[in-house]
Amino acid sequence: MNHLHIEKKGLRGLAIAESFRESDKISTLAGVVMRRDFIIDGFIFGHATIEGNDATDVILDMFKKLNRDDVSFVMISGLIISMYNIVNIKKIWTKLKIPIIGVTYDDSKGIEAAIKYHFPDSYESKMQEYKDLGERTKIMLHTGHPLFVRIEGCTISETKNLLNALTLQGAVPEPLRVAQMLAKTKL
Repeated sequence: MNHLHIEKKGLRGLAIAESFRESDKISTLAGVVMRRDFIIDGFIFGHATIEGNDATDVILDMFKKLNRDDVSFVMISGLIISMYNIVNIKKIWTKLKIPIIGVTYDDSKGIEAAIKYHFPDSYESKMQEYKDLGERTKIMLHTGHPLFVRIEGCTISETKNLLNALTLQGAVPEPLRVAQMLAKTKL
């Protein structure tokens, strides 16, 4: 397990967020490489299919295209993106071997409910595919806002410390806020 050394100002992470309109066939994913001291150090775009099954591979491809060996973690805004295109953080962690953090902002029924709703005829096989995604954990930020996370390759304590260090106000960590803004510019 790689540990998150949040005391390092130069610690870099790739934050990924998406944006799309209801009429779109693809969503825009924006990735921002941001240092722990909030300096933006790179960015990249990708596209995922609305209602598709390619989000995980798109994120892996975005990371590969960055061609960076100094990125220490990946943070993703939502693990069910692009209208039920499910991000498999276990697969991403297995390929990259750096901590992966999936962040959501609401207490929803989660991945199982989304799979049951969107894939009623293939629910059992889809659940097998995503059974190793781990439990969602609620974290209270220093700002007083809750976040819900799924993690691979790091501890809940490390995750909470990192999210607190990267959240200036409200509930959205700064790297994800910037990635969301960048994704919306591509609409």
